[in-house]
Amino acid sequence: MASKVIISAAITGSIHTPTMSPYLPITPEEIAQQAIDAARAGAAAVHIHARNPDNGMPSADLNLFRQIIEKIRSQVDVIICTTTGGGMGMTVEQRVAVVPEFKPELASFNMGSINFALFPVAAKYKEWKYDWEKPLLEASKGFIFQNTFADLEKVCQIMRENGTKPELEIYDVGHLYNAAYLLSQGLLEPPLYLQFVMGILGGIQSTIFDLVHLKATADRLFGAGQYQWSAFGAGRMEFPICTTAVLMGGNCRVGLEDNLYLGKGQLAKSNAELVEKMVRILKEFSMEPATPDEAREILGIRKKA
Repeated sequence: MASKVIISAAITGSIHTPTMSPYLPITPEEIAQQAIDAARAGAAAVHIHARNPDNGMPSADLNLFRQIIEKIRSQVDVIICTTTGGGMGMTVEQRVAVVPEFKPELASFNMGSINFALFPVAAKYKEWKYDWEKPLLEASKGFIFQNTFADLEKVCQIMRENGTKPELEIYDVGHLYNAAYLLSQGLLEPPLYLQFVMGILGGIQSTIFDLVHLKATADRLFGAGQYQWSAFGAGRMEFPICTTAVLMGGNCRVGLEDNLYLGKGQLAKSNAELVEKMVRILKEFSMEPATPDEAREILGIRKKA
């Protein structure tokens, strides 16, 4: 086990909708403040999406990202990881535009196409705060989250040109082989940073067995010293997967993007609450959250001005 663990906080995402929790941050001010509070609670990195402040719908508007990023940077030293996953219906160009615009230290990079299915959640709610929520969730039944090899090569080039380290989002085992191919072609540079995304319908599920399988496959493909890794499980498996990951020598991600609950039946009131719980878990095993500078050293990131 590593004594220092990188905790990432995924602040708002594009999966959960405003009806699901009154604590989901929507406006640039709310998203930035929750990111700042999460950093102060122990997160070394914050994963950023933007939303339309009027109705909470996922947005690729660079002006919204600018407001969020500038406020975070003005108040805390934290690694900002911008999304390039975006939301349903966005083009690759829209999704990755944040990288040349803001040149973040870290950005998510999805390693393959999957059926990204959220539609079962729509049946759990009878009333909705906004008209767009239910149709968007139901539309995911016919949605393919596209990340072709042509897309992957394009994103590799853009990240390299802008000095941004890719956080490779691994939704299934085949995505590790995609990353290995890109590495073999010189499109990615070691050490890789793998984020195991578990529990999305259409991808690998959040079980301990599957986590061990992902880690064993990464070891075979990349070997010691060639990669760092992190994991989380969507929903109720967030803390079980995060805890297992850190006990296996990895890092972890928590946040309202992935899980709305602090405990059974108890909505988390902020991302900071979720980070604080993870910090408590780490301390039970004599581990500590890495600082942003320690995380940069672990991941091989050169700090930007």
